[in-house]
Amino acid sequence: MTLPPHAARRCWHTAVNPLHSTIYFSPDLTTELAALGVTHRVAVNLATRSAAMGAVGPGAVTATFYNYRHDLVAAHLPAVWDVATPEQVLAARLRAADTTLRRLLGPAVIDSAELSEAADLAMRATEGCTRHARTLYAAHADLPVPQEPHLRLWHATTLLREHRGDGHLAALLLTGLDPLEALVSHTATGRGMTPKWVKSIRGWQQDDLDAAAARLRARGILEPDGELTDEGRAVRERLETETDRLDAAPYEHLGAQGLARLAELGGGFVQRAIAAGAFPRDLFGKA
Repeated sequence: MTLPPHAARRCWHTAVNPLHSTIYFSPDLTTELAALGVTHRVAVNLATRSAAMGAVGPGAVTATFYNYRHDLVAAHLPAVWDVATPEQVLAARLRAADTTLRRLLGPAVIDSAELSEAADLAMRATEGCTRHARTLYAAHADLPVPQEPHLRLWHATTLLREHRGDGHLAALLLTGLDPLEALVSHTATGRGMTPKWVKSIRGWQQDDLDAAAARLRARGILEPDGELTDEGRAVRERLETETDRLDAAPYEHLGAQGLARLAELGGGFVQRAIAAGAFPRDLFGKA
């Protein structure tokens, strides 16, 4: 790699992924999907995340999402497609992204040259993405690119988010972390979702989390108090390093200067969105 160490990772975590993810905690998405007849919070999440793949069933979604409880997925898919088509869901999601970003960033930012510049940079990075073995990225890459700069930026961050995410799943398999072990060890870093949100969004029960923690302790990854051991920290770093390697192409294509500028601009937008209440305060952390 020709980029500074961890530069692409930092950009993804601080600028790319959060900009895309604002949609999943937005009341605007709830409103848009309710107008289609999709009102259950979990159904909204599953439908909006999977719609780019078409009217797929629970097996495909559980496999592609990796760490959702299959019973939770099967309770809502494919039934949700009897209520709204994937095309309707995708259109509603884009309308929600429009409303959400306008609300969180404000008209001055939406109309700014800086936002348009960030959209151009992010779209340029997506030119380095690849489709093979990247299900969610490839599905989203088939969608049309919006014209408005803020929606073009959101679309680009969606592509970059799913490209890294698909590679991350391959890295998880190679690292030997099953879906629950991945979630529990990520929470232990302090950067993952709290157990409350793991259970709420992913559908797991406390017994499931406890069993995964026991397996991680037996492998020397977790301490008895739930903190990562030295080996646990090394495992998580190997996981991220392998994910970085698999996700290097878009950011190498963008180049060090473009990457730094995207991180600067996108990070500023994310901080503005956070200040406007884009995410629940208890979403990330160990408890």
